[in-house]
Amino acid sequence: MPIIGSTLKPFTSQAYKDGKFVQVTDADVAGKWAIFFFYPADFTFVCPTELEDMANLYGEFKALGVEIYSVSTDTHFSHKAWHDSSPAIGKINYYMLGDPAGQITNNFGVMREGAGLADRATFLVDPDGVIQYVEITSEGVGRNAAELLRKVKAAAYVRSHPGEVCPAKWEEGEKTLAPSLDLVGKI
Repeated sequence: MPIIGSTLKPFTSQAYKDGKFVQVTDADVAGKWAIFFFYPADFTFVCPTELEDMANLYGEFKALGVEIYSVSTDTHFSHKAWHDSSPAIGKINYYMLGDPAGQITNNFGVMREGAGLADRATFLVDPDGVIQYVEITSEGVGRNAAELLRKVKAAAYVRSHPGEVCPAKWEEGEKTLAPSLDLVGKI
């Protein structure tokens, strides 16, 4: 089944956010942009650098109406302990979803078979619950929050401007393309 264009599946999770344990479901995601940011495990090495990078840009994502949900197969208790003990993770103000049963990780198809860990994967879900962007990297390759922010802006632009597309390296405010018969072979 194709991932792009598929819809968010139902889930329920206990999360750690703003010093509290909260329940998050797919209903909480409905009607807004959301990033599901999967990582293998708490208390690891590449993961905290990525999660801190996302934390540093969280305000910019929020200003665009995007909520971030980091997800690992750890529990919400482990997320709190990591948040309390790591200066990098202590910066996080977005949701840290616990997924010890693997419901969300399996819903997105990023569970490592036989390992009980999520792949390093990013999904952008639009306000209709449709997956618009996917990135999956190998264990040792960290992601870039600024590049993800750029792609969120492009996806939001395309959604609000039917008939236009964003070329490579597009930045907000730059020229877009309007695919048509006249444009064929001219790029």
